[in-house]
Amino acid sequence: MKKIPLIVLAISARGIKFIDAESKNVIQEHKIHSISYCSQDSEDLQTFAYINKDSLIGKHYCHVFCAQNPEIADEIILTLGQAFEIAYQKALQQKARKEAANFEKELEKRRAEKNESLADLKLGPTEN
Repeated sequence: MKKIPLIVLAISARGIKFIDAESKNVIQEHKIHSISYCSQDSEDLQTFAYINKDSLIGKHYCHVFCAQNPEIADEIILTLGQAFEIAYQKALQQKARKEAANFEKELEKRRAEKNESLADLKLGPTEN
């Protein structure tokens, strides 16, 4: 039977990295927006999993882990929840900034159009 590798999970608002505990090499990385679900097993509290979608091939994968103890699994699930919340708040802020920039562009466009109309009125018709 093959030995199950010991890995470290690096969790951030950008995503999750699997890091080999011995070599410190990144084994795999998933962006937070590709993760659709995560949960701790209700019977075996050391076990938790998440599902992500590989955008290149369009398939979903389930990654299952066994933590050293239920408390660590709890912390990982809570940390993932916090990472999702931070990523969501960042996405909302980015959307608001984009909408504000679009509003400013539209406002400037309308001001320019209004100024052109006012300039036409001031000049009035030309007589020969």
